[in-house]
Amino acid sequence: MVKEKTSETSLIMPVTPEFVERRIHIIRGQKVMLDSDLAELYQVDTKNLNRAVLRNAGRFPKDFMFQITKREYESLRYQIGTSNDGRGGRRYEPYVFTELGVAMLSSVLNSDKAIQMNVFILRAFMKLREMLATHKDLAEKIDQLEREQKLQGKDIGDLIVTVNRLLESKMKLRNAIGFEV
Repeated sequence: MVKEKTSETSLIMPVTPEFVERRIHIIRGQKVMLDSDLAELYQVDTKNLNRAVLRNAGRFPKDFMFQITKREYESLRYQIGTSNDGRGGRRYEPYVFTELGVAMLSSVLNSDKAIQMNVFILRAFMKLREMLATHKDLAEKIDQLEREQKLQGKDIGDLIVTVNRLLESKMKLRNAIGFEV
């Protein structure tokens, strides 16, 4: 009895927003998805996806899609925990697609599945962008609080120094109690 391999994109297990979000990486300061991840989501071979893209190369300028370097690919492999590529695997570094490139893919891969998946992926990019904006707002508020705390700490320090000076000057002015011999 042979067990069938089911992927997360099969009809048995629906694709979730978290599944897509885990496949969005930041490379060269841009949020991108690997060609192999997109091919899995669109349920096509990576080779066929790349062929369709290269046949329509004019639709994919450098800000839509680019090929990552060997070093970037190795770093990414360690981050996402893929196994060694010593047994077959890729013969070239993967292409990555920015949000704009993913949007353009729907015109290249003209199928109902591709269009549905495109909408889903673009929503995941939008959710990620909103999350990053929220974190940025929180970071700015924390920075502002830290600046205010430093200013207040400096003011309290100045106040303590002033009070100590006043106390010292009052101590020197007092007459001693008792008899002088």
